Amino acid sequence: MPRAALSPGAVVDLALAIVDEGSPAALTLSAVAGRAGVATPSLYKHVRNLAELRDLMSARILDDLTDEVGRAVLGRSADEAIRALMLAWRDWALRHPHRYAVLVQRPEPRTAEAGERLLGIVFAALRAYGMEDAAAVHATRCLRAALHGFAVLEAEGAFGLPERLEESFELLIHMVISGLRTPRRPPGR
Repeated sequence: MPRAALSPGAVVDLALAIVDEGSPAALTLSAVAGRAGVATPSLYKHVRNLAELRDLMSARILDDLTDEVGRAVLGRSADEAIRALMLAWRDWALRHPHRYAVLVQRPEPRTAEAGERLLGIVFAALRAYGMEDAAAVHATRCLRAALHGFAVLEAEGAFGLPERLEESFELLIHMVISGLRTPRRPPGR
């Protein structure tokens, strides 16, 4: 790619291609510059450093994940919405394991818009269970932890026992939905 065609978006495209073809460990500014056909210092006109590049990549990745989850949930509510959300999230993570691995998990200003859209989708699905405000935040954290944990472990081949992963994931969906349907008791009761 000629230098004139570089932009922050083009640098992100190149970085994502490197991650997709190799692994998250393959991502370096030198590798991106080599792919672009420029010297590494030329990238500094478009990204300050590798940390900023990772943040920009995360914004793109989270946008893509959010778009897919949003399409899956559209027109569904309650159990159907949660099931569709969980299946779409897992499917995306398995199709793009290296991208999922470089997704910055902490809140970051560049991912705020996509993060808010994703939260909006989850919160809308949770309203069918009567969850709003703090209850929705707690349920969202639990849902994210369950989905993220399963997706990461599956993508890394960490489930070594012979039982089918589809059955395990169906159980996880059942457990999440059952938990959402069960009113939470205050601590100590």
